Amino acid sequence: MNNAPYDLRIDSGGDQFAVSGPAPRLSWKPPSGTGRPAGYELQCAVDGEARPAVAVAPGRHRFLPWPWAALRSGRQVAWRVRATGADSADGLSPWSKWSTFEVGLLDKDWRARWISPAESGDPGYGKRPARTLTTRFEARPGVRSARLYATALGVYEAYVNGERAGTAELSPGATSYDRTLYAQASDVTAAVRAGGNRIEIVLSDGWYRGQVGAFRLPAGWGTVLGARAELHIRYEDGSHQVVLSDETWTSAGSAITRADLMDGQSTDFRAGPRAERPVLVDQIEAPAIDWSPAPPVRVVGSRPARSVTQLADGLWIADFGQNASGRTALSDLGPAGTRTVVDYGEHIGADGDLTTAHLDSVRPGEEPVPFVQRDEAVSAGRGEVFEPRHTVHGFRYARLRRDGAPLDPASLTMHVVHTDLRRTGTFACSDDDLNRLHEIADWSFRGNAVDVPTDCPTRERLAWTGDYQVFAPTATRLYDVLGFSRKWLRSVRDDQLPDGRIANFSPDGRRIKHHLDDQFAMMTGSAGWGDAIVAVPWELYRSYGDQEVLAENWEAMVRWVEWALRTARTARHRSRIERSAVPLPHERYLWDGSFHWGEWTEPKAKAADGTRADPIRDDPIAWFTADKGEVGTAFLYRSTSTLARAAKVLGRAEDAARYAETAERVRDAWRTEFLTSDGRTTGDTQAAYVRALSLGLVPDELCPAAAARLVELIRAAGTHLGTGFLATGDLLPVLCDTGHADTAYELLFRRTAPSWLYMLDRGATTIWEDWEGVDENGDAHDSLNHYSKGAVIRFLHTHTLGLRQAPGSVAWESFEVAPVPHPSLTWARGTHDSPQGTITVEWRRTGDELTLTVDVPPATTARVVFPDGATETATAGRFRATRRTGKASGDQRC
Repeated sequence: MNNAPYDLRIDSGGDQFAVSGPAPRLSWKPPSGTGRPAGYELQCAVDGEARPAVAVAPGRHRFLPWPWAALRSGRQVAWRVRATGADSADGLSPWSKWSTFEVGLLDKDWRARWISPAESGDPGYGKRPARTLTTRFEARPGVRSARLYATALGVYEAYVNGERAGTAELSPGATSYDRTLYAQASDVTAAVRAGGNRIEIVLSDGWYRGQVGAFRLPAGWGTVLGARAELHIRYEDGSHQVVLSDETWTSAGSAITRADLMDGQSTDFRAGPRAERPVLVDQIEAPAIDWSPAPPVRVVGSRPARSVTQLADGLWIADFGQNASGRTALSDLGPAGTRTVVDYGEHIGADGDLTTAHLDSVRPGEEPVPFVQRDEAVSAGRGEVFEPRHTVHGFRYARLRRDGAPLDPASLTMHVVHTDLRRTGTFACSDDDLNRLHEIADWSFRGNAVDVPTDCPTRERLAWTGDYQVFAPTATRLYDVLGFSRKWLRSVRDDQLPDGRIANFSPDGRRIKHHLDDQFAMMTGSAGWGDAIVAVPWELYRSYGDQEVLAENWEAMVRWVEWALRTARTARHRSRIERSAVPLPHERYLWDGSFHWGEWTEPKAKAADGTRADPIRDDPIAWFTADKGEVGTAFLYRSTSTLARAAKVLGRAEDAARYAETAERVRDAWRTEFLTSDGRTTGDTQAAYVRALSLGLVPDELCPAAAARLVELIRAAGTHLGTGFLATGDLLPVLCDTGHADTAYELLFRRTAPSWLYMLDRGATTIWEDWEGVDENGDAHDSLNHYSKGAVIRFLHTHTLGLRQAPGSVAWESFEVAPVPHPSLTWARGTHDSPQGTITVEWRRTGDELTLTVDVPPATTARVVFPDGATETATAGRFRATRRTGKASGDQRC
């Protein structure tokens, strides 16, 4: 039991320590042993000097604006909090533990100059080497602290006297470099020594100048790399020394002869000292330097090879047992001159060899772009360890080739690399398959959380907006993704097109906002993708209670919705033009006249010979021009109504009323055009019914008929799902919430394709992009690590376990526990580390009785609903009760 406030945090990231701007917001969790606090008292010390204590009103423990004077660069801050009105003699809780952070070097205080390597010749993007930027300096005895502040246009590593600064990987991270650039701060006190010292920055193309996307196009952010660094040394006598990047630094080649985030890294350890040349100074333009709200990318774990199989002389296959994002580390490089080539992939073919053909990129009428992830190392025979830090790969398998030297399997390790997210949710139950499904979906999300939420860690590695808006409600149940998501949303805003459209992915290295005549620009502005700018901030607000995330995205949200509404008014699909030359009155609210990706990746139909139809490749024009107005209008309703709710939260009453009224008109138009009087949708697909029911488009009196038709379609497909990208995450909740829990669980436990357990049975360790990512012949298709369909595990939390936030609640101030157990399950348990404290739920069934235990945090209430419909209210503390089980019909909300 925590009798003091705990889990003190600021709204900023950092590597070895939290790093903030001048006025961070403060958050903590209430003490669990004092009831509802009457208020709080805060203490703070800046560089050891106390500031006056501050009283905080009751209920204010999230995102408290910085209550003292703005902080200056480099300040070291300690703060703590205690509750007032507590159950103690003096009415005060114990003080929390001190929490510390540092202020970064603020943009106005940077004195270092931008320096760039002196490059001669250009082998082309994807093939360029890394460069080393170096300076030497003298330090006096008596170093008290040393902080290195650094950033780059490109990916960099910094070293002081050969010791790596910090633990963050792939710095400075993926941003829209024309508008946003983050720096990193590292404690290098232990590396600085009295006398001569050396700083090195190893710099490569990274996200800034490397390859982008499936077709390996050059990133368009800039053509010249750059770095900026300041080392601030404080001595025991109070003096201060600063070492700056400037014209005195030198540039040289490095042992890294090729470095690309997508294709891989080559290192020749035989390389000796390289000729040093003066750096170029102030050759680039860069945005103001800021400090990221997100946690850093790190090596978060290591895995030895589960097996290493020799296929032929000089050829081995290593299986690490898990598809993930990362790289290998190899400590056995053989005698001097030995070349080791490592290829990475997700799948092994029938011949036992690595195959990556399913990840090749193909356009009609063009040659395929072969998929390659390859690292190479040449040994100097001095016991080197090869760990490529200027690249990252998606893989389970590695193929190693070398001539004339053996391979020690024990020398090979997988390092898992992604954003170091803090886990906030757990789930387990009596069914091992469901536990495994939860595990592989979790792995799939983490493998795609590499500084930004990517679609896959292999073929594209792009932060597609649609992928994250689909998965965000699941991500918030698993991890604290607030800072990670806010960082990404800044890039989404940075890349927004002048007319209000949201780019398909952000950061957008293709810079579509500046190339509106590009064919891809015509495919920008899709429902379900661009709507991420509305859906993700709202999900973050609901989950964490952060109004600022709504405020900072408000303008972008409005511009997007207004563009979609304007497009609905001014553009019509050709089928409606053929129907009536004059638009019908409701058509002004139908979003059907611009490009939409649609449901995307629904199960592919099969011909009589078993071959799978691909409508995009078979007839791309027909697919491109198909009427997707049902999808577009449904999402227009969701975004417009969500915008109304956000306006209300932000105190924008006029906007709230206007968008609420517009949302009703959009919903009415959807009903007029796409819903029949008997509750059927005109498209009559599983996805259409899921969307209509989950978004509240169907009138209450027609909900039973629409849900019944959804079930009919599922049965007609042999009790298989038929949903794709946008609707799959809501399929099982919709079935349960409309009284069809039996059908929901039949789909969940289905083992034939398309289904989730088919993936398990075919050996999946992450979620596939295609429902048959590995078909019955063992052939792979598309990405095998694409997390969107893994949104199903949210159902395990909200329905199987039964834990969900109450309607209208924010930041889990109230929640519901309403388990919908399947007859085969005997127990389930899970936790959620909410902003109010940790919620724990467990249910166990013995015979026809179910025992439910709930731990309710302070200042929180819970509504507990048993399967038989009995309802109780639980307040702070432990709730425990036993009831007879009833039919698992779900909480019918339609």
